[in-house]
Amino acid sequence: MPTVAIIGAGPLGRWLAMSAARAGYSVLLEDVMPASLHHAQEALRAILGPEALPNLRFVSTIEDAVRDADLAIDCVPDELESKLEILWLLDRMAPPRTVLATPTIRLSIADLANCTYRPDKCIAIAAEASSLTAGAAAEILLRTTSRTTPGTIALVDDFCRKLGFNPAFAPDPAEQLTPGP
Repeated sequence: MPTVAIIGAGPLGRWLAMSAARAGYSVLLEDVMPASLHHAQEALRAILGPEALPNLRFVSTIEDAVRDADLAIDCVPDELESKLEILWLLDRMAPPRTVLATPTIRLSIADLANCTYRPDKCIAIAAEASSLTAGAAAEILLRTTSRTTPGTIALVDDFCRKLGFNPAFAPDPAEQLTPGP
């Protein structure tokens, strides 16, 4: 089973980490703020019981989170500067095989992917955080670029299905725009 790095231990990051671990993934949850990571650890232990999940680990650096990751998902605010910064860090710290997924409804994955050395391994989860945590059988839209590889699509499709989503894929609308005369 692939290893998943979740960057950001807020409500969305906690939910994704818990759901992925329950689905059998090896999960590393990271947050730059030690207090946020501690709160996430306490909250997940309260939900999961004293045993917690053996395949869920809490780490304090992005480097530790992505070192062996097959899939890295950032849970930072949906703002251009935040997304560019986290994707830049993930791109440089993760192994070349790692797929980068970013939840965004406002930003173009094509534009974000072009700021990495792996535009073929970038994908957008086009959903609000509240709809992601809605639960099983919910449809989820995943945005791709013209360079997204079939392997990237297959990995993210499998991940979403194991979390109970019904993924649909669509091209990034920014790539569909053509300049006028």
